[in-house]
Amino acid sequence: MIKNVLRRKIVAASASLSAALLLSSCMTATPYQPEVRGQRIHGGYSEQRLANNRFRVTFDGNTLTSRERVEGYLLYRAAELTIKEGFDWFRIVDRETDRDRREYIEPSPFYRPWYGYVYWRPYWRYYRPHYGWQYWYPYEDNPFWADGIDVRTVEEFEAHAEIEMGHGITPHEKNIFDARKVRDELEPSIERPKER
Repeated sequence: MIKNVLRRKIVAASASLSAALLLSSCMTATPYQPEVRGQRIHGGYSEQRLANNRFRVTFDGNTLTSRERVEGYLLYRAAELTIKEGFDWFRIVDRETDRDRREYIEPSPFYRPWYGYVYWRPYWRYYRPHYGWQYWYPYEDNPFWADGIDVRTVEEFEAHAEIEMGHGITPHEKNIFDARKVRDELEPSIERPKER
């Protein structure tokens, strides 16, 4: 009987470890990649041609991708696309960054009242100025216990820009960028998908 219990615990522990490793391998920020449905890591870049020298460029990040990274990858894609199309510079005509924010309220994974021990209950003693030493017991309604709720906030960012491309020397204006200079400066910070 003890061997069966031990065997079940080992199987359960190895299953939990396998699941954790599988999840951790999928939990990474969106790399610089084209956005294709069904790919291993959500998000990436896409573009839509509006005219011969105009595109709408988008970069969509997952919940682990910062706003700065999403906007940097969008700028890099605009530079890369400009060079690919045979142009020298690009002007950002219009741009915006969308933020999708969601809050999840779940029971805290650590909230298991007294772990099944009915007669054992923790208490804390703490000091408050002007009130002296106070006691806290879990049977009282007290915000210190936080009602066993875990609140998570998840954000995702998607950046869009309409760009106009041009030939020749880069004009010195606020929203105009030399495509090769942008590509070369941002290249060291670009993370591409890892090979399987």
